[in-house]
Amino acid sequence: MLNVGLTGSIAVGKSFVCEVFRELGCFVLDADQVARDVVEPGTIGLARVVDAFGESVLQPDGSLDRTKLGSIVFGNEEKRLLLNSIVHPLVFEAQNEWLKACETQDPNGIAIIDAALMIESGGHTRFPKLIVVWCEPGLQLQRLMARDNLSRIDAEKRITSQMSQEEKKTHADFLIDTSDGFEDTRRQTAEVFAQLQRL
Repeated sequence: MLNVGLTGSIAVGKSFVCEVFRELGCFVLDADQVARDVVEPGTIGLARVVDAFGESVLQPDGSLDRTKLGSIVFGNEEKRLLLNSIVHPLVFEAQNEWLKACETQDPNGIAIIDAALMIESGGHTRFPKLIVVWCEPGLQLQRLMARDNLSRIDAEKRITSQMSQEEKKTHADFLIDTSDGFEDTRRQTAEVFAQLQRL
């Protein structure tokens, strides 16, 4: 079983690349979904978040109020690190369980974990290979504005709050550039898949 990390900045086309990898027969896990799952109502993750941040981060129905929690940790490094220290170990544990299940199903398969902040969290060091998805900065801005219905200023803020694409690219074993649209991206993804199979 080959375990691979996949990352890239906001609105660069990671979801499409992951879809192509799935079609090619890879196991693909969305780490952002896992991060949501580990703080669902009734989980130890949610209990720990409430212990750390108080009942005010809950919605009336007992689920996590992400907007409220986001406003607490955004721009407060200490609180952000506290939240990460609760959530990241649970996410890694869930990912490890998933990887084990994939290996049982297909010992010769390729398992890809997609996480936007994989490099920032240090999670990329757990994988022998890392794929970085990227696109031209002007295109990234347009895509983000269109996708999330944001003003240019708000979209630029979101982009600059993340590690730069250039820095992410320095960590990559494989690069996939989505600037030229779906068909070109599909071709590059298939090429990377062929290289991963040889490993």
